[in-house]
Amino acid sequence: QVQLVESGGGLAQPGGSLRLSCTPSGFTLDYYTIGWFRQAPGKEREAVSCISNNDGSTYYLDSVKGRFTISRDNAKNTVYLQMNDLKPEDTAVYYCATDSRFFTVDNFIKMRTHDYWGKGTLVNVSS
Repeated sequence: QVQLVESGGGLAQPGGSLRLSCTPSGFTLDYYTIGWFRQAPGKEREAVSCISNNDGSTYYLDSVKGRFTISRDNAKNTVYLQMNDLKPEDTAVYYCATDSRFFTVDNFIKMRTHDYWGKGTLVNVSS
Protein backbone atom coordinates (compact mmCIF):
# COMPACT_ATOMS: atom_id res chain seq x y z
CA GLN A 1 0.00 0.00 0.00
CA VAL A 2 1.44 3.33 -1.06
CA GLN A 3 1.43 6.16 1.45
CA LEU A 4 2.91 9.62 1.22
CA VAL A 5 3.78 11.30 4.49
CA GLU A 6 4.41 15.03 4.71
CA SER A 7 6.18 16.73 7.58
CA GLY A 8 7.78 20.04 8.43
CA GLY A 9 4.79 22.30 8.59
CA GLY A 10 4.11 24.64 11.47
CA LEU A 11 3.92 28.25 12.47
CA ALA A 12 6.31 30.73 10.89
CA GLN A 13 6.58 34.48 11.01
CA PRO A 14 6.45 36.52 7.80
CA GLY A 15 9.90 36.43 6.26
CA GLY A 16 10.67 33.14 7.96
CA SER A 17 11.46 29.73 6.52
CA LEU A 18 10.18 26.19 6.71
CA ARG A 19 11.24 23.00 4.96
CA LEU A 20 8.61 20.45 4.09
CA SER A 21 9.45 16.80 3.49
CA CYS A 22 7.50 14.13 1.66
CA THR A 23 8.47 10.51 2.15
CA PRO A 24 6.55 7.64 0.62
CA SER A 25 6.21 4.14 1.93
CA GLY A 26 5.65 1.24 -0.42
CA PHE A 27 6.83 3.38 -3.29
CA THR A 28 10.13 4.52 -4.79
CA LEU A 29 10.23 8.08 -6.04
CA ASP A 30 13.15 7.50 -8.38
CA TYR A 31 11.19 7.20 -11.57
CA TYR A 32 8.32 9.62 -11.16
CA THR A 33 7.39 13.26 -11.09
CA ILE A 34 6.27 14.47 -7.68
CA GLY A 35 4.66 17.69 -6.71
CA TRP A 36 3.56 19.92 -3.86
CA PHE A 37 0.06 21.37 -3.75
CA ARG A 38 -1.64 23.65 -1.28
CA GLN A 39 -5.14 24.56 -0.30
CA ALA A 40 -5.99 27.60 1.75
CA PRO A 41 -9.34 27.95 3.53
CA GLY A 42 -12.08 28.83 1.07
CA LYS A 43 -9.78 28.50 -1.91
CA GLU A 44 -9.18 25.87 -4.56
CA ARG A 45 -6.18 23.60 -4.39
CA GLU A 46 -3.26 24.83 -6.47
CA ALA A 47 -0.03 23.31 -7.70
CA VAL A 48 2.91 24.95 -5.96
CA SER A 49 5.88 23.09 -7.38
CA CYS A 50 6.89 19.80 -8.92
CA ILE A 51 10.05 18.04 -10.01
CA SER A 52 10.77 15.38 -12.58
CA ASN A 53 13.40 12.73 -12.00
CA ASN A 54 13.71 12.17 -15.72
CA ASP A 55 15.53 15.38 -16.52
CA GLY A 56 15.36 17.35 -13.29
CA SER A 57 12.91 19.84 -14.74
CA THR A 58 10.83 21.79 -12.26
CA TYR A 59 7.75 23.93 -12.08
CA TYR A 60 6.94 26.75 -9.66
CA LEU A 61 3.78 28.72 -9.12
CA ASP A 62 4.50 32.33 -10.09
CA SER A 63 3.84 33.63 -6.58
CA VAL A 64 6.52 31.36 -5.04
CA LYS A 65 9.25 31.73 -7.67
CA GLY A 66 12.48 32.88 -6.09
CA ARG A 67 11.27 31.94 -2.60
CA PHE A 68 10.55 28.20 -2.75
CA THR A 69 12.89 25.46 -3.92
CA ILE A 70 11.94 21.87 -4.60
CA SER A 71 14.54 19.14 -4.41
CA ARG A 72 14.73 15.39 -4.11
CA ASP A 73 17.10 12.99 -2.40
CA ASN A 74 16.63 9.64 -4.07
CA ALA A 75 18.92 7.94 -1.56
CA LYS A 76 16.51 8.97 1.19
CA ASN A 77 13.47 8.57 -1.08
CA THR A 78 12.37 12.02 -0.01
CA VAL A 79 11.29 15.22 -1.71
CA TYR A 80 11.70 18.58 -0.03
CA LEU A 81 10.13 21.98 -0.41
CA GLN A 82 12.32 24.71 1.05
CA MET A 83 10.16 27.75 1.68
CA ASN A 84 11.89 31.05 2.37
CA ASP A 85 10.59 34.59 2.83
CA LEU A 86 7.22 33.21 3.79
CA LYS A 87 4.19 35.44 3.44
CA PRO A 88 0.79 35.27 5.15
CA GLU A 89 -0.72 34.28 1.80
CA ASP A 90 1.38 31.10 1.87
CA THR A 91 -0.78 29.87 4.75
CA ALA A 92 -2.41 26.62 3.64
CA VAL A 93 -2.39 22.87 4.02
CA TYR A 94 0.40 21.54 1.84
CA TYR A 95 0.13 18.15 0.17
CA CYS A 96 2.54 16.08 -1.85
CA ALA A 97 1.32 13.88 -4.66
CA THR A 98 2.61 11.56 -7.31
CA ASP A 99 1.45 8.90 -9.75
CA SER A 100 1.99 5.28 -10.58
CA ARG A 101 3.52 6.19 -13.93
CA PHE A 102 5.75 8.91 -15.25
CA PHE A 103 4.44 12.25 -16.44
CA THR A 104 6.45 15.20 -17.65
CA VAL A 105 6.29 18.33 -15.53
CA ASP A 106 4.14 20.06 -18.15
CA ASN A 107 1.56 17.28 -18.10
CA PHE A 108 1.76 16.75 -14.35
CA ILE A 109 0.68 20.27 -13.49
CA LYS A 110 -2.26 20.09 -15.90
CA MET A 111 -3.68 16.92 -14.37
CA ARG A 112 -6.76 17.41 -12.21
CA THR A 113 -5.83 14.65 -9.81
CA HIS A 114 -3.07 12.20 -9.03
CA ASP A 115 -2.85 8.59 -7.93
CA TYR A 116 -1.28 9.11 -4.52
CA TRP A 117 -1.71 11.93 -2.02
CA GLY A 118 -0.42 12.59 1.45
CA LYS A 119 -2.69 13.77 4.24
CA GLY A 120 -1.13 17.19 4.29
CA THR A 121 0.82 19.40 6.66
CA LEU A 122 -0.37 22.80 7.84
CA VAL A 123 1.75 25.88 7.19
CA ASN A 124 0.62 28.94 9.10
CA VAL A 125 2.43 32.20 8.41
CA SER A 126 1.49 34.80 10.98
CA SER A 127 3.05 37.41 13.19
